[in-house]
Amino acid sequence: MSLPKSQTTEIPEETRQVARAAFRKGNVYMRVRDEFGELYRDEHFAELFSDEGKPAIAAWRLAWVTVLQFAEGLTDRQAADAVRSRIDWKYVLGLALTDEGFDYSVLSEYRQRLIAGGREQVLLERLLEVVQARGLLKPRAQARTDSTQVLASVRQLNRVEILGETVRQALNELAEAAPEWVQAWVPADWYRRYGRRFETIRLPKTKAERDTLMLTIGADGRTLLAAVYAEAQPAHLRALASVERLRRIWIQQFWTDTEGPGGGQLRLRDSDNQPPGADRLHTPYDEEARYSAKGAEGWLGYKVHVTETCDPAEVHLITQVVTTAATAADMSTLDQIHAELKRAGRLPTEHLLDAGYVDAEALLTAQNELGIELRSPIREKVSWQAKADAGYDLAHFSIDWERRQVTCPQGQVSQHWLERPAGARQAGIQVRFTRAHCHACPARQQCTRAKSGTRVLWFRPQAEHQVLQQTRQAQNTAAFQARYAQRAGIEGTLSQAIRGFDLRWARYVGQAKTHLQMLASAVALNLHRLFDWLMGRPRSRTRLSAFARLAPSPALLAGSWRAA
Repeated sequence: MSLPKSQTTEIPEETRQVARAAFRKGNVYMRVRDEFGELYRDEHFAELFSDEGKPAIAAWRLAWVTVLQFAEGLTDRQAADAVRSRIDWKYVLGLALTDEGFDYSVLSEYRQRLIAGGREQVLLERLLEVVQARGLLKPRAQARTDSTQVLASVRQLNRVEILGETVRQALNELAEAAPEWVQAWVPADWYRRYGRRFETIRLPKTKAERDTLMLTIGADGRTLLAAVYAEAQPAHLRALASVERLRRIWIQQFWTDTEGPGGGQLRLRDSDNQPPGADRLHTPYDEEARYSAKGAEGWLGYKVHVTETCDPAEVHLITQVVTTAATAADMSTLDQIHAELKRAGRLPTEHLLDAGYVDAEALLTAQNELGIELRSPIREKVSWQAKADAGYDLAHFSIDWERRQVTCPQGQVSQHWLERPAGARQAGIQVRFTRAHCHACPARQQCTRAKSGTRVLWFRPQAEHQVLQQTRQAQNTAAFQARYAQRAGIEGTLSQAIRGFDLRWARYVGQAKTHLQMLASAVALNLHRLFDWLMGRPRSRTRLSAFARLAPSPALLAGSWRAA
């Protein structure tokens, strides 16, 4: 399909008059259109369309509809109906009141084009560019980032259901690709076992019965794989996505006992004999969804990282969104966040983060290479000496970096200094004291619990060690706590995005489609914040209960229940 050769983006006069009469004070979409004009133009998406072919719906209108759709949580059908029936939508889209709109399937096709062409980021970038040109988004603005879980658009399945649904899905896809081949050899009892969804079948109650059923399904899956991978079978059957998922899940869930009686007997894997979470498939419906847990809460899906500006006197806008696997650590995502902000020219001077994003290397990289001050607490020391506050932890030792020596609190000097390069299992510096000094030391019980060994220290190279010590000292000051308190606002942003824009629940299968949803939701949230800012509405404050409002000091509310 091709883009229309020429068309106006102006709002028809009749649409303007009727919309003004219906919304005398305007609404969020009309006000944004009036203030910022054409956020999107066809040339922003021209590379997604051919120069020839049937003219498509204007790409800039579809971009707007995508944003409005996520602003109100509408399905494709509902969004297409809104284009036909909503006066404020026609105003934003520059459509005549009599315009009949388009079929809802156009929206799905448009999203696929955005993802295939890598242009989904334009939805957010264009808004930020226009806002920045108006002076509402300052360069090098203070920013804060946090993450939250995104639940995959799949049903939660137990282990029996996962195995059964994997075989059933593979059989269904094979039945479409090669119906005669399937019908020629599939056993009759498979139709009874895999003809319906497994959650509609009454499964066995006891563990022994469930294990027996899983082994039966395992044997069926192995038979199916053997048939598909036989040399005489067409290669295109092995290339089917559901067949590949079956192969991977069977490797993860079963092993073959070649030494037991009968030889080659299929066995279920125990939970401690399965791949790590980053590689493990937990559903046959979404091969990119991963299971992760934070504290006692676990979820199957993804994780979204949201970065927003947070200067107190400016409008707070989401400037960057990253969607990752649920198992990806926050710390591993920080480089990507900074790289994308740098590419867009929106690196902050100060970045507020929680401890999960930051280590010594991140502090140095941000400061020396990007000119960013990372403001984040560093995890406290975990040695028993530090926890007990009655022993000699690393802070009690004096390090002479030039002489490559360490002096203990009792005045003894280390004799062994070993540097382990980056990439080693324990990168850093290891220091050991002599057995003679440690065994005769009167303060030995405060230094080490080793019965016959000596005190061994491990610490990072000089620059990283010093920045860690400086940060740990600073994070206990009132000045640090006062500035870091601004980070808490990102939790309110995530709450607003979850409650108002369905950020917690993925609509689509796959990380790429989920990321597009996260971007469109971020644009929708920004539109509402810009509208509130233009209307002069103050930001909401954290609500306090009637009892909390009686507290004699706000500091009491910040304490931990353990402190009480």
